[in-house]
Amino acid sequence: MKSGDRAMRLSRRKFLRAAATIGSAMAFGLWPRRSPAAPPKPGSTKVALVKTDQHRDGVLRALGLLEPLSLRGRSVVIKPNLNSSHPFPGSTHEETLRVLVEVCKTGGAREITIADRSGMGDTLQVMREKGLDVLAKELGVRLVALDRLPPSQWRQVHLPGWHWRRGVLFPILFEEAEVIIQTCCLKTHRFGGHFTLSLKNSVGMVARTGPDGYDYMLELHSSPLQRTLIAEINALYRPTLVVLDGIEAFVDGGPEVGKLARPGVVVAGADRVAIDAVGVALLRMHGVTGPVATGRIFEQEQIRRAVELNLGVSSPAAIELVTDSPDGQAVIQRVRAELARG
Repeated sequence: MKSGDRAMRLSRRKFLRAAATIGSAMAFGLWPRRSPAAPPKPGSTKVALVKTDQHRDGVLRALGLLEPLSLRGRSVVIKPNLNSSHPFPGSTHEETLRVLVEVCKTGGAREITIADRSGMGDTLQVMREKGLDVLAKELGVRLVALDRLPPSQWRQVHLPGWHWRRGVLFPILFEEAEVIIQTCCLKTHRFGGHFTLSLKNSVGMVARTGPDGYDYMLELHSSPLQRTLIAEINALYRPTLVVLDGIEAFVDGGPEVGKLARPGVVVAGADRVAIDAVGVALLRMHGVTGPVATGRIFEQEQIRRAVELNLGVSSPAAIELVTDSPDGQAVIQRVRAELARG
């Protein structure tokens, strides 16, 4: 390849990256829009749902339907789903994570950290297998494998009314973050969680074991109250934004492999209960079986316990679904029907 051709290709690549970043800023409300996102109705929460088969397109369009966030000068921690290094939807798609980082950089975030703890494998190795070490270096963000943090970077927490025997260890990193963005996948969980969406994704925030060798994950996965314990972790923090990438999904099996479906949607909002309720509706629409398919969605144990803890809306009526296209509106109509069923 001639040097001139190589330079032209590199310039084009830089241009495309710059264009993508500008698009991120516009979609996130950092630049003026022709139709500003209206605030949610009193007593409700807004959930954006867009129909797409492209991760970048879906994230940007969904964010464009929400109110803009204040990011300038603030520290941001992004919590992906890196339970394993299996391809999406077994774990977060790299493009979804990339565009979220670009949005934060364009928004003027002071510091951006990607942090997680894997349940299947060594977290640092999982991050490398997913190419996140390269992504972090390219975009200038910090990458933290939570299971490599020293004991001084964790805090023992046990809240009143919890069903955890001795509480959990929670990272100071998340306590000190000014903005927490969570991105999760759409899938079932064959090891007792029933489904793993935004509430279940929070399990990767807490320690597997303590300095004394106590195994918190053994307690979780052996407990008949596993789904209650999952919800209780979420009382330790409030996300500023949750992005559920449902372009593909597992409707059986999971979390790392399973029966594949293609809902072709990206869902975003700030309310984990609402996000998970919509996620369960989407799983039902695409043939999920077993406990996830039966009863009222707000009676699913993870969701019911989260409502008891005042972590989100308490009924489908409080979920204000918005979209930007006729095919998105058709999906919303089906989601509303599922939310009302049971």
